[in-house]
Amino acid sequence: MQQISIFGCGWLGLPLAKALLEKGFSVNGSTTSENKLSILENSGINPFLIAVSSEGIQGNLNDFLNGSEILIIDIPPKLKGDTNENFVAKIKNLVLEIEKSSIKKVLFISSTSVYADTENTPVITEENTPNPDTESGRQLFESENLLLNNPKFSTTVLRFGGLIGEDRHPVKFLSGRENIENPDGPVNLIHQQDCIGIIEKIIEKDIWNETFNAAAPIHPGRKEYYTQKAESLGLEVPRFNVEKKSVGKIIISNKLEAILNYNFEVMDRNF
Repeated sequence: MQQISIFGCGWLGLPLAKALLEKGFSVNGSTTSENKLSILENSGINPFLIAVSSEGIQGNLNDFLNGSEILIIDIPPKLKGDTNENFVAKIKNLVLEIEKSSIKKVLFISSTSVYADTENTPVITEENTPNPDTESGRQLFESENLLLNNPKFSTTVLRFGGLIGEDRHPVKFLSGRENIENPDGPVNLIHQQDCIGIIEKIIEKDIWNETFNAAAPIHPGRKEYYTQKAESLGLEVPRFNVEKKSVGKIIISNKLEAILNYNFEVMDRNF
């Protein structure tokens, strides 16, 4: 039975681990929460309490990695409010341990925030050079390069758009708010179901040393989309500032669809 290690069993990592178990893999899963260890164990995941920071690593990372050929890194940068961590230093500490382990292939979950939003609303493919305009995007792009340029293992980078699912949708945060910017900026979202499906395809087809953009191929404007979504959920409609020119980008996932032979499952405008 092939073993996979998932670093970060959170909103995406936990259901991904469960899906991989159903595919017949053995899964090592990490969490920073002691309370979550029993949840992982009860799901059939080998649980590990591990915390990686810019200062170092707490927990048994050695046992978590060894025995696995594939490592999935799914830990978003904590760069909001007072939690401005050094994400790059965190990844550097992780890389030092990966180099000493049995890991041969790394799948790094990144974000389309490595591409800036601009007034001309560019169509973005993997041929576009990332130009992050946020601290989170900058640190993610630097982390991508740290992993991609390491000769000790092969890395595939997966740049997801905004993550949505049955229990997670940005309209819930936007509902009732006023003066929201970028009413005409296109949405670039991806459903949890497709995130998992794409990761499964990368593993199944053994596609490494690649970079993929991943967002559902529908891009209505933010005002149109979130107004419609709020109404369908019975939420208060968000109010947008239409006076200021919108910025944005359109993320294209043609490369992923072609190489992985993947068809997005959740594409309805009400997704």
